[in-house]
Amino acid sequence: MTAAGAVTAADVELVTEKALLSREETIRLIQIAKVGHFASAFSCAEILAALYYGVMRLRRGEPDWPDRDRFLFGKGHAAAALYPLLVDWGFFDPAILDEYTRVGNPLGDHPDMSRVPGIDFSSGSLGHALSAGLGMALGGKIGGRDFRVFVLLGDGELNEGLVWEAAMGAAHHGARNLIAIVDRNEYSLDGKVDDVLGIEPVADKFAAFGWEVHDVDGHDVPALLGLLRGVADDAARARPAVVIARTVKGKGVSFMESELGWHLGYLAPEDEAVALAEIRGAA
Repeated sequence: MTAAGAVTAADVELVTEKALLSREETIRLIQIAKVGHFASAFSCAEILAALYYGVMRLRRGEPDWPDRDRFLFGKGHAAAALYPLLVDWGFFDPAILDEYTRVGNPLGDHPDMSRVPGIDFSSGSLGHALSAGLGMALGGKIGGRDFRVFVLLGDGELNEGLVWEAAMGAAHHGARNLIAIVDRNEYSLDGKVDDVLGIEPVADKFAAFGWEVHDVDGHDVPALLGLLRGVADDAARARPAVVIARTVKGKGVSFMESELGWHLGYLAPEDEAVALAEIRGAA
């Protein structure tokens, strides 16, 4: 097991603040679009905030910096949670958020790398991100660059065979600069993941494919941040690593946590007020 990286109270406060920003802006953006993936976005808010404000090497205002760490959003349907963080990093004009999904706006329900600065891979068709991430990781090694590649996968996405082809290839090629995070919120559009097509034992499967495996509460900011830092900075690791983040779909809003239908939905004004009050009260 990799030792956890050092985490300060200020680190935890910053990541918690940015996870709240992600959830608040997700609500605002989906209210503009009139429909969107609330619950999927909320389950990964702490993961995104930890990566972008405590782990990844980035430069403010420079989305194309060649030595930046790469991020691929396998579960691209939750992109509304990421766009506000890219704006916060100065990657594009915040006014673009105000026209989210409107005709001519570059921000769609799924991220487009050809139109959105800071998006390293267009995703939405599930199962492709880990393969693309492997290609980037190997390309970095060949080019003599030391960037890391982070790929966030939905647990339902593990039903895709291409994920396991990439997992096998990554271990074979010793892609130590590739780190996958599985958002293990247990639900997909069609129901409970393990009822639709069982994926357990996830940890044992990745281990059998030759990966270093870690498990963490995906909403416990100190634990999550410490683990991700420890894994990312481990110079001795010779193989790819996966972090299985145990999360709650719709985290922070009680009626979304308990109701599967919020995978995709729209909030009536009174429900929007309740949701915002709950996520702000929990922060």
